[in-house]
Amino acid sequence: MKSFDGKVAVITGAGSGIGAALALELSRRGARLAISDVDFAAVSGTAAACEALGATVVPSALDVSDRAAVYAHADEVRAHFGTVNLVINNAGVALGGDVLDMSWDDFEWLMNIDFWGVAHGTKAFLPALVESGDGHLVNISSVFGLVGVPGQSAYNSAKFAVRGFTEALRQEMRIAGHPVGVTCVHPGGIKTNIVKYARGMDDMGDPEKRSKAFQRFALTKPARAANVILAGVEKDKPRVLIGPDARGFDVVPRVFGPRYQDVSAALTRMGNALGERFTKSS
Repeated sequence: MKSFDGKVAVITGAGSGIGAALALELSRRGARLAISDVDFAAVSGTAAACEALGATVVPSALDVSDRAAVYAHADEVRAHFGTVNLVINNAGVALGGDVLDMSWDDFEWLMNIDFWGVAHGTKAFLPALVESGDGHLVNISSVFGLVGVPGQSAYNSAKFAVRGFTEALRQEMRIAGHPVGVTCVHPGGIKTNIVKYARGMDDMGDPEKRSKAFQRFALTKPARAANVILAGVEKDKPRVLIGPDARGFDVVPRVFGPRYQDVSAALTRMGNALGERFTKSS
């Protein structure tokens, strides 16, 4: 896919963050858009901004964890536009907590959105991408789909699953000779609101404050992430890393192999001890 002009792009989680930035950038490049989010007011705001750029946009309220709703959305998009060329499964949430402490409800909530949401979007739209003759699928994983991180077992589970699912699918498309590119994206820290709405992070303080703190340390703006993703689509890259931190996460397991886990555990223990000492002295 060398040009997005006139192409029909589907983006989930487009109410803010990377999804909204992708919608805006694709609008500038002449794409027609079907964008969705669980927050209809937010995705309507994105749609208005895209329309101001001259794009044709259809916003929808969509819970990607609801398989029937995703399939209905796919039917609606195909009926409206007649075709689908680009699908970006971007919607996602976060959950902090050790395995011992994490509730099943929270674990399933995250998996239903971060993994099953991607699987639902892929399966629902894949036939249309094949039929288009010029299709591309982008699934958003994370740097946490490259290495295991203490306190992020649920998020790791979903993002590793997205990576394996997407990498296998890319090979299947090539074996079958289907005209569909497949890309797995691993963003590092992006300046979004994902931490604000995360579960299991109450000990990190007020949601608004922890979100601002996260965005101070995040290295990449959503607009930059969107451009990197679309460049990856144009080059039909199998994997896209976003940000210098993502490249660092990619190198760690290559250098240390599975022993990175021991190094990470030791560093985490040190960090926790320093944090407790600082808290007591302040």
